[in-house]
Amino acid sequence: MIKVSEEAKVKITNLMGEEGYNVKNHFVRVGVKSGGCSGLSYDLNFDQAQNDEDKLFEDNEVKIVINKSSFLYLIGTTLEYSGGLNGKGFVFNNPNAERTCGCGESFSL
Repeated sequence: MIKVSEEAKVKITNLMGEEGYNVKNHFVRVGVKSGGCSGLSYDLNFDQAQNDEDKLFEDNEVKIVINKSSFLYLIGTTLEYSGGLNGKGFVFNNPNAERTCGCGESFSL
């Protein structure tokens, strides 16, 4: 299960609207792929098609889809958004990560 902070929900809703998606009918696809300075990196996209191997969750009125291979890496993660002059954008607060890079976009277990 991935949690979505209020700030992330607002930003996701705005971005989805700008890109022609609707938060009620479409979803955020979250995944993990090899790469980044810590070994694994997060992948975040909007999508409208769910695959058979996907798990669907909903938190804070945002639908999230995760493929099975990424699911174990992301259990308990909170998707947050930090804006402003020193903001980083979307940030994953992942309790499974033993090490993260300075930018917060990659991690290792």
